[in-house]
Amino acid sequence: MDHIGDIHRTDSAAAIALEDRWCAHNYQPLPVVISRGQGVWLWDSDGRRYLDMMSAYSAVNVGHAHPRLLRALSGQASRLAVISRAFHSDRLGPFLAKLCQLTGLDAALPMNSGAEAVETAIKAARRWGYRQRCIAENQAEIIVAAGNFHGRTTTLVSCSSEPDYRAGFGPFTPGFRVVPYGDLDALRHAIGINTAAILLEPIQGEAGIVLPPDGYLRGVRQLCDEAGVLLLLDEIQTGLGRTGKWFAFQHDDILPDGLMLGKALGGGLLPVSAFVARRAVMDMFDPGSHGSTFGGNALAAAVGEEALDVIAEEGLVGRSALLGAHLLRRLRALNSPLITEVRGRGLFVGVEIDPSKASARQVVEEMMRRGVLSKETHHTVIRLAPPLVISQTDLDWAIDRFADSLAAFA
Repeated sequence: MDHIGDIHRTDSAAAIALEDRWCAHNYQPLPVVISRGQGVWLWDSDGRRYLDMMSAYSAVNVGHAHPRLLRALSGQASRLAVISRAFHSDRLGPFLAKLCQLTGLDAALPMNSGAEAVETAIKAARRWGYRQRCIAENQAEIIVAAGNFHGRTTTLVSCSSEPDYRAGFGPFTPGFRVVPYGDLDALRHAIGINTAAILLEPIQGEAGIVLPPDGYLRGVRQLCDEAGVLLLLDEIQTGLGRTGKWFAFQHDDILPDGLMLGKALGGGLLPVSAFVARRAVMDMFDPGSHGSTFGGNALAAAVGEEALDVIAEEGLVGRSALLGAHLLRRLRALNSPLITEVRGRGLFVGVEIDPSKASARQVVEEMMRRGVLSKETHHTVIRLAPPLVISQTDLDWAIDRFADSLAAFA
Protein backbone atom coordinates (compact mmCIF):
# COMPACT_ATOMS: atom_id res chain seq x y z
CA MET A 1 0.00 0.00 0.00
CA ASP A 2 1.27 3.48 -0.89
CA HIS A 3 2.49 5.70 1.92
CA ILE A 4 -0.21 8.26 2.73
CA GLY A 5 1.55 10.42 5.27
CA ASP A 6 1.63 13.49 2.97
CA ILE A 7 -2.04 13.51 1.94
CA HIS A 8 -2.68 16.88 3.56
CA ARG A 9 0.08 18.79 1.75
CA THR A 10 -1.44 21.82 0.08
CA ASP A 11 1.04 22.87 -2.63
CA SER A 12 -0.33 22.56 -6.16
CA ALA A 13 2.05 19.91 -7.47
CA ALA A 14 1.42 17.65 -4.49
CA ALA A 15 -2.35 18.10 -4.73
CA ILE A 16 -2.37 17.25 -8.44
CA ALA A 17 -0.13 14.23 -7.89
CA LEU A 18 -2.30 12.97 -5.03
CA GLU A 19 -5.49 13.29 -7.05
CA ASP A 20 -3.84 11.62 -10.03
CA ARG A 21 -2.78 8.70 -7.85
CA TRP A 22 -6.08 8.06 -6.08
CA CYS A 23 -8.79 9.35 -8.42
CA ALA A 24 -10.23 7.66 -11.49
CA HIS A 25 -8.86 9.28 -14.64
CA ASN A 26 -12.25 10.13 -16.12
CA TYR A 27 -11.44 13.86 -16.37
CA GLN A 28 -8.54 15.84 -17.78
CA PRO A 29 -8.48 18.94 -15.56
CA LEU A 30 -6.44 22.04 -16.25
CA PRO A 31 -3.29 22.10 -14.08
CA VAL A 32 -4.75 24.41 -11.47
CA VAL A 33 -5.80 23.59 -7.89
CA ILE A 34 -8.76 25.69 -6.75
CA SER A 35 -9.08 26.23 -3.03
CA ARG A 36 -11.58 29.11 -2.70
CA GLY A 37 -14.37 30.84 -4.59
CA GLN A 38 -16.31 34.06 -4.10
CA GLY A 39 -18.78 35.49 -6.60
CA VAL A 40 -17.22 35.21 -10.06
CA TRP A 41 -13.67 34.74 -8.73
CA LEU A 42 -11.66 31.65 -7.85
CA TRP A 43 -8.33 31.36 -6.03
CA ASP A 44 -5.83 28.55 -6.36
CA SER A 45 -3.86 27.00 -3.53
CA ASP A 46 -0.96 29.36 -4.25
CA GLY A 47 -3.18 32.44 -3.88
CA ARG A 48 -3.53 33.35 -7.58
CA ARG A 49 -6.92 34.73 -8.63
CA TYR A 50 -8.93 33.66 -11.69
CA LEU A 51 -12.21 34.78 -13.23
CA ASP A 52 -14.59 31.83 -13.60
CA MET A 53 -15.93 31.72 -17.17
CA MET A 54 -17.34 28.22 -16.85
CA SER A 55 -19.67 28.25 -13.81
CA ALA A 56 -19.33 24.49 -13.33
CA TYR A 57 -21.39 23.89 -16.48
CA SER A 58 -24.06 26.36 -15.21
CA ALA A 59 -24.23 24.92 -11.68
CA VAL A 60 -22.89 28.21 -10.29
CA ASN A 61 -25.31 30.65 -11.94
CA VAL A 62 -25.61 32.68 -8.71
CA GLY A 63 -21.86 32.77 -8.13
CA HIS A 64 -19.62 31.04 -5.63
CA ALA A 65 -20.45 31.17 -1.92
CA HIS A 66 -23.49 33.40 -2.29
CA PRO A 67 -24.24 34.64 1.25
CA ARG A 68 -27.99 34.00 0.99
CA LEU A 69 -27.39 30.43 -0.13
CA LEU A 70 -24.87 29.85 2.65
CA ARG A 71 -27.37 31.10 5.23
CA ALA A 72 -30.08 28.86 3.81
CA LEU A 73 -27.71 25.90 3.82
CA SER A 74 -26.41 26.34 7.36
CA GLY A 75 -29.78 27.29 8.81
CA GLN A 76 -31.54 24.27 7.37
CA ALA A 77 -28.67 21.86 8.06
CA SER A 78 -28.75 22.76 11.75
CA ARG A 79 -32.48 22.03 11.87
CA LEU A 80 -33.12 19.10 9.50
CA ALA A 81 -31.21 17.73 6.52
CA VAL A 82 -32.20 14.22 5.38
CA ILE A 83 -35.14 12.07 6.44
CA SER A 84 -35.93 10.48 3.04
CA ARG A 85 -39.30 10.66 1.33
CA ALA A 86 -40.60 8.06 3.78
CA PHE A 87 -41.89 11.11 5.69
CA HIS A 88 -43.12 14.56 4.72
CA SER A 89 -40.99 17.64 5.35
CA ASP A 90 -42.00 21.28 5.71
CA ARG A 91 -39.56 22.31 2.95
CA LEU A 92 -40.40 20.16 -0.06
CA GLY A 93 -43.89 21.46 -0.85
CA PRO A 94 -42.96 25.17 -0.98
CA PHE A 95 -39.90 24.44 -3.13
CA LEU A 96 -41.77 22.37 -5.70
CA ALA A 97 -44.72 24.78 -5.78
CA LYS A 98 -42.38 27.63 -6.65
CA LEU A 99 -40.62 25.53 -9.28
CA CYS A 100 -43.88 24.53 -10.95
CA GLN A 101 -45.18 28.09 -10.95
CA LEU A 102 -41.98 29.27 -12.67
CA THR A 103 -42.12 26.58 -15.36
CA GLY A 104 -45.86 26.73 -15.99
CA LEU A 105 -46.11 22.98 -15.40
CA ASP A 106 -48.17 21.05 -12.86
CA ALA A 107 -46.00 18.76 -10.75
CA ALA A 108 -42.38 17.92 -10.00
CA LEU A 109 -40.37 14.91 -8.94
CA PRO A 110 -37.13 15.89 -7.14
CA MET A 111 -33.91 13.99 -7.65
CA ASN A 112 -30.19 14.71 -7.22
CA SER A 113 -28.11 14.78 -10.41
CA GLY A 114 -29.19 15.96 -13.82
CA ALA A 115 -28.75 12.48 -15.21
CA GLU A 116 -31.27 11.20 -12.66
CA ALA A 117 -33.76 13.82 -13.81
CA VAL A 118 -33.41 12.61 -17.41
CA GLU A 119 -33.71 8.97 -16.35
CA THR A 120 -36.89 9.94 -14.51
CA ALA A 121 -38.29 11.61 -17.63
CA ILE A 122 -37.53 8.53 -19.72
CA LYS A 123 -39.35 6.26 -17.28
CA ALA A 124 -42.36 8.57 -17.22
CA ALA A 125 -42.47 8.80 -21.02
CA ARG A 126 -42.25 5.07 -21.52
CA ARG A 127 -45.04 4.31 -19.07
CA TRP A 128 -47.12 7.12 -20.57
CA GLY A 129 -46.60 5.60 -24.02
CA TYR A 130 -47.84 2.20 -22.87
CA ARG A 131 -50.82 3.53 -20.95
CA GLN A 132 -51.90 6.45 -23.12
CA ARG A 133 -50.75 5.56 -26.65
CA CYS A 134 -51.22 1.80 -26.22
CA ILE A 135 -47.71 1.07 -27.47
CA ALA A 136 -46.94 -2.66 -27.38
CA GLU A 137 -45.13 -3.73 -24.22
CA ASN A 138 -41.37 -3.11 -24.30
CA GLN A 139 -41.56 -1.42 -27.72
CA ALA A 140 -41.65 2.25 -26.70
CA GLU A 141 -39.24 4.54 -28.52
CA ILE A 142 -37.91 7.97 -27.62
CA ILE A 143 -36.51 10.14 -30.41
CA VAL A 144 -33.32 12.03 -29.55
CA ALA A 145 -30.98 14.32 -31.48
CA ALA A 146 -27.47 13.58 -32.70
CA GLY A 147 -24.90 15.45 -30.65
CA ASN A 148 -27.01 15.28 -27.52
CA PHE A 149 -25.61 15.13 -24.01
CA HIS A 150 -28.13 13.98 -21.42
CA GLY A 151 -25.73 12.32 -19.00
CA ARG A 152 -23.38 9.38 -18.63
CA THR A 153 -25.48 6.58 -17.14
CA THR A 154 -25.74 3.37 -19.13
CA THR A 155 -29.16 4.33 -20.46
CA LEU A 156 -28.13 7.87 -21.35
CA VAL A 157 -24.99 6.91 -23.25
CA SER A 158 -27.24 4.48 -25.09
CA CYS A 159 -29.00 7.44 -26.69
CA SER A 160 -25.76 9.31 -27.42
CA SER A 161 -24.18 9.62 -30.84
CA GLU A 162 -20.73 10.42 -29.42
CA PRO A 163 -18.31 7.45 -29.80
CA ASP A 164 -16.17 8.52 -26.82
CA TYR A 165 -19.18 8.31 -24.51
CA ARG A 166 -20.12 4.83 -25.72
CA ALA A 167 -16.88 2.95 -26.41
CA GLY A 168 -16.65 -0.19 -24.31
CA PHE A 169 -19.90 0.35 -22.40
CA GLY A 170 -22.32 -1.86 -24.34
CA PRO A 171 -24.66 -3.64 -24.54
CA PHE A 172 -26.79 -0.52 -24.81
CA THR A 173 -30.32 0.14 -23.67
CA PRO A 174 -32.73 -0.14 -26.61
CA GLY A 175 -35.62 2.19 -27.31
CA PHE A 176 -33.95 5.26 -28.81
CA ARG A 177 -33.97 6.65 -32.31
CA VAL A 178 -31.39 9.30 -33.23
CA VAL A 179 -32.08 12.03 -35.81
CA PRO A 180 -30.06 15.11 -36.86
CA TYR A 181 -30.43 18.08 -34.53
CA GLY A 182 -32.45 20.94 -35.93
CA ASP A 183 -34.00 18.87 -38.74
CA LEU A 184 -37.81 18.94 -38.54
CA ASP A 185 -38.27 16.71 -41.57
CA ALA A 186 -36.09 14.01 -40.01
CA LEU A 187 -38.17 14.21 -36.84
CA ARG A 188 -41.41 14.00 -38.77
CA HIS A 189 -40.29 10.85 -40.59
CA ALA A 190 -38.94 9.25 -37.41
CA ILE A 191 -42.23 9.44 -35.50
CA GLY A 192 -44.03 6.10 -35.62
CA ILE A 193 -46.57 4.00 -33.76
CA ASN A 194 -44.03 3.19 -31.03
CA THR A 195 -42.93 6.78 -30.42
CA ALA A 196 -43.65 7.91 -26.87
CA ALA A 197 -41.65 11.15 -26.77
CA ILE A 198 -39.12 13.45 -28.35
CA LEU A 199 -36.26 14.38 -26.00
CA LEU A 200 -34.13 17.42 -26.87
CA GLU A 201 -31.86 20.13 -25.52
CA PRO A 202 -33.11 23.59 -26.63
CA ILE A 203 -29.42 24.45 -27.09
CA GLN A 204 -26.88 21.65 -27.16
CA GLY A 205 -24.26 22.47 -24.54
CA GLU A 206 -21.62 19.73 -24.64
CA ALA A 207 -21.89 19.58 -28.42
CA GLY A 208 -20.37 23.07 -28.46
CA ILE A 209 -23.22 25.52 -27.67
CA VAL A 210 -25.14 24.54 -30.81
CA LEU A 211 -28.37 26.44 -31.53
CA PRO A 212 -31.08 24.95 -33.75
CA PRO A 213 -32.59 26.96 -36.63
CA ASP A 214 -35.10 29.68 -35.73
CA GLY A 215 -38.55 28.24 -35.15
CA TYR A 216 -37.26 24.71 -34.60
CA LEU A 217 -38.73 24.23 -31.13
CA ARG A 218 -42.08 25.64 -32.24
CA GLY A 219 -42.04 23.16 -35.10
CA VAL A 220 -41.20 20.30 -32.75
CA ARG A 221 -44.03 21.30 -30.43
CA GLN A 222 -46.43 21.25 -33.38
CA LEU A 223 -45.17 17.83 -34.53
CA CYS A 224 -45.67 16.41 -31.04
CA ASP A 225 -49.21 17.82 -30.86
CA GLU A 226 -50.11 16.41 -34.27
CA ALA A 227 -48.67 12.97 -33.50
CA GLY A 228 -49.87 12.82 -29.89
CA VAL A 229 -46.40 12.27 -28.40
CA LEU A 230 -44.63 14.01 -25.53
CA LEU A 231 -42.10 16.82 -25.86
CA LEU A 232 -39.39 16.51 -23.20
CA LEU A 233 -36.78 19.26 -22.88
CA ASP A 234 -33.46 18.88 -21.08
CA GLU A 235 -32.69 22.32 -19.62
CA ILE A 236 -30.16 21.16 -17.05
CA GLN A 237 -27.57 23.55 -18.51
CA THR A 238 -29.80 26.10 -20.28
CA GLY A 239 -32.42 26.63 -17.56
CA LEU A 240 -32.68 29.08 -14.68
CA GLY A 241 -31.58 32.22 -16.51
CA ARG A 242 -28.56 30.98 -18.43
CA THR A 243 -29.85 31.99 -21.89
CA GLY A 244 -31.51 35.28 -20.92
CA LYS A 245 -34.90 33.73 -20.13
CA TRP A 246 -35.85 31.63 -17.13
CA PHE A 247 -35.96 28.68 -19.52
CA ALA A 248 -34.67 28.43 -23.07
CA PHE A 249 -38.00 27.14 -24.37
CA GLN A 250 -39.49 30.56 -23.56
CA HIS A 251 -37.54 32.08 -26.46
CA ASP A 252 -39.91 30.10 -28.72
CA ASP A 253 -43.06 30.77 -26.67
CA ILE A 254 -43.88 27.10 -26.18
CA LEU A 255 -44.42 24.80 -23.22
CA PRO A 256 -43.01 21.25 -23.06
CA ASP A 257 -44.83 18.30 -21.56
CA GLY A 258 -41.83 17.55 -19.36
CA LEU A 259 -38.78 19.52 -18.31
CA MET A 260 -35.50 18.42 -16.73
CA LEU A 261 -33.67 20.83 -14.44
CA GLY A 262 -30.55 20.56 -12.31
CA LYS A 263 -27.14 22.20 -11.86
CA ALA A 264 -28.11 25.82 -10.95
CA LEU A 265 -31.07 24.47 -8.98
CA GLY A 266 -28.62 23.58 -6.21
CA GLY A 267 -27.24 27.12 -5.96
CA GLY A 268 -23.71 25.88 -6.59
CA LEU A 269 -23.76 24.12 -3.22
CA LEU A 270 -25.64 20.83 -3.58
CA PRO A 271 -26.69 18.36 -6.28
CA VAL A 272 -30.39 19.15 -6.79
CA SER A 273 -32.45 18.21 -9.84
CA ALA A 274 -36.07 17.76 -10.81
CA PHE A 275 -38.32 16.42 -13.49
CA VAL A 276 -41.23 18.85 -13.91
CA ALA A 277 -44.21 17.90 -16.05
CA ARG A 278 -47.90 18.09 -16.84
CA ARG A 279 -49.98 16.27 -14.26
CA ALA A 280 -51.06 13.62 -16.78
CA VAL A 281 -47.40 12.71 -17.29
CA MET A 282 -46.40 12.86 -13.63
CA ASP A 283 -49.33 10.69 -12.65
CA MET A 284 -47.60 7.80 -14.40
CA PHE A 285 -45.70 7.39 -11.12
CA ASP A 286 -47.31 5.65 -8.18
CA PRO A 287 -45.81 4.57 -4.82
CA GLY A 288 -42.80 2.34 -5.36
CA SER A 289 -42.39 3.06 -9.08
CA HIS A 290 -39.56 5.57 -8.60
CA GLY A 291 -37.59 7.16 -5.80
CA SER A 292 -34.31 8.29 -4.30
CA THR A 293 -33.04 8.31 -0.72
CA PHE A 294 -31.68 11.84 -1.05
CA GLY A 295 -34.03 13.18 -3.71
CA GLY A 296 -36.16 16.00 -2.29
CA ASN A 297 -34.43 16.05 1.08
CA ALA A 298 -35.14 19.06 3.27
CA LEU A 299 -31.67 20.55 2.87
CA ALA A 300 -31.82 20.35 -0.92
CA ALA A 301 -35.33 21.83 -0.95
CA ALA A 302 -34.30 24.77 1.24
CA VAL A 303 -31.25 25.55 -0.89
CA GLY A 304 -33.16 25.03 -4.14
CA GLU A 305 -35.96 27.38 -3.12
CA GLU A 306 -33.46 30.05 -2.06
CA ALA A 307 -31.57 29.66 -5.35
CA LEU A 308 -34.79 30.39 -7.25
CA ASP A 309 -35.43 33.44 -5.05
CA VAL A 310 -31.92 34.80 -5.59
CA ILE A 311 -32.19 34.48 -9.37
CA ALA A 312 -35.53 36.28 -9.33
CA GLU A 313 -34.80 39.00 -6.77
CA GLU A 314 -31.35 39.88 -8.09
CA GLY A 315 -32.61 40.16 -11.68
CA LEU A 316 -30.15 37.58 -12.97
CA VAL A 317 -32.31 36.52 -15.92
CA GLY A 318 -32.35 40.05 -17.32
CA ARG A 319 -28.65 40.46 -16.55
CA SER A 320 -27.91 37.32 -18.56
CA ALA A 321 -29.84 38.68 -21.54
CA LEU A 322 -28.16 42.10 -21.40
CA LEU A 323 -24.59 40.96 -20.77
CA GLY A 324 -24.99 37.99 -23.09
CA ALA A 325 -25.76 40.32 -25.97
CA HIS A 326 -22.72 42.40 -25.00
CA LEU A 327 -20.53 39.28 -24.85
CA LEU A 328 -21.64 38.15 -28.32
CA ARG A 329 -21.08 41.61 -29.83
CA ARG A 330 -17.58 41.88 -28.43
CA LEU A 331 -16.57 38.35 -29.41
CA ARG A 332 -17.87 38.78 -32.95
CA ALA A 333 -15.88 41.98 -33.25
CA LEU A 334 -12.60 40.26 -32.40
CA ASN A 335 -10.31 40.18 -35.41
CA SER A 336 -8.69 36.82 -34.78
CA PRO A 337 -7.78 34.29 -37.46
CA LEU A 338 -8.33 31.56 -34.87
CA ILE A 339 -12.09 32.17 -34.61
CA THR A 340 -14.29 30.48 -37.19
CA GLU A 341 -17.66 31.03 -35.46
CA VAL A 342 -19.21 32.58 -32.36
CA ARG A 343 -22.62 31.29 -31.29
CA GLY A 344 -24.80 31.38 -28.22
CA ARG A 345 -27.65 33.00 -26.36
CA GLY A 346 -27.48 34.90 -23.09
CA LEU A 347 -24.35 34.09 -21.09
CA PHE A 348 -24.03 30.74 -22.85
CA VAL A 349 -21.53 31.14 -25.67
CA GLY A 350 -19.25 28.88 -27.67
CA VAL A 351 -16.29 30.07 -29.74
CA GLU A 352 -15.21 27.72 -32.52
CA ILE A 353 -11.43 27.59 -32.99
CA ASP A 354 -9.65 26.74 -36.24
CA PRO A 355 -7.81 23.51 -35.31
CA SER A 356 -5.15 24.16 -37.95
CA LYS A 357 -3.98 27.17 -35.92
CA ALA A 358 -4.41 25.96 -32.32
CA SER A 359 -6.39 23.48 -30.29
CA ALA A 360 -9.10 24.73 -27.98
CA ARG A 361 -7.19 23.12 -25.12
CA GLN A 362 -4.12 25.19 -25.92
CA VAL A 363 -6.20 28.35 -25.87
CA VAL A 364 -7.87 27.60 -22.51
CA GLU A 365 -4.47 26.82 -21.00
CA GLU A 366 -3.24 30.21 -22.23
CA MET A 367 -6.36 31.81 -20.74
CA MET A 368 -5.57 30.13 -17.44
CA ARG A 369 -2.09 31.65 -17.46
CA ARG A 370 -3.74 35.06 -17.94
CA GLY A 371 -6.20 34.60 -15.06
CA VAL A 372 -9.35 33.28 -16.79
CA LEU A 373 -10.72 29.75 -16.34
CA SER A 374 -12.85 28.06 -18.95
CA LYS A 375 -13.11 24.69 -20.67
CA GLU A 376 -12.88 23.31 -24.17
CA THR A 377 -15.46 20.94 -25.60
CA HIS A 378 -15.12 18.62 -28.59
CA HIS A 379 -11.52 19.81 -29.06
CA THR A 380 -12.46 22.88 -31.12
CA VAL A 381 -14.92 24.91 -29.00
CA ILE A 382 -14.25 27.17 -26.02
CA ARG A 383 -17.16 27.60 -23.63
CA LEU A 384 -17.70 31.08 -22.17
CA ALA A 385 -20.42 30.95 -19.52
CA PRO A 386 -19.66 33.00 -16.38
CA PRO A 387 -21.86 33.17 -13.27
CA LEU A 388 -24.88 35.36 -14.00
CA VAL A 389 -23.83 37.75 -11.22
CA ILE A 390 -20.85 38.96 -13.25
CA SER A 391 -20.44 42.71 -13.81
CA GLN A 392 -19.83 44.19 -17.25
CA THR A 393 -16.43 45.41 -16.04
CA ASP A 394 -15.36 41.90 -15.07
CA LEU A 395 -16.84 40.46 -18.25
CA ASP A 396 -14.89 42.93 -20.38
CA TRP A 397 -11.72 42.07 -18.44
CA ALA A 398 -12.24 38.40 -19.26
CA ILE A 399 -12.91 39.14 -22.95
CA ASP A 400 -9.70 41.19 -23.12
CA ARG A 401 -7.71 38.31 -21.60
CA PHE A 402 -9.38 35.94 -24.08
CA ALA A 403 -8.37 38.18 -26.97
CA ASP A 404 -4.78 38.27 -25.68
CA SER A 405 -4.79 34.48 -25.45
CA LEU A 406 -5.90 34.15 -29.06
CA ALA A 407 -3.23 36.62 -30.15
CA ALA A 408 -0.57 34.38 -28.63
CA PHE A 409 -1.27 31.84 -31.42
CA ALA A 410 -1.86 34.23 -34.34
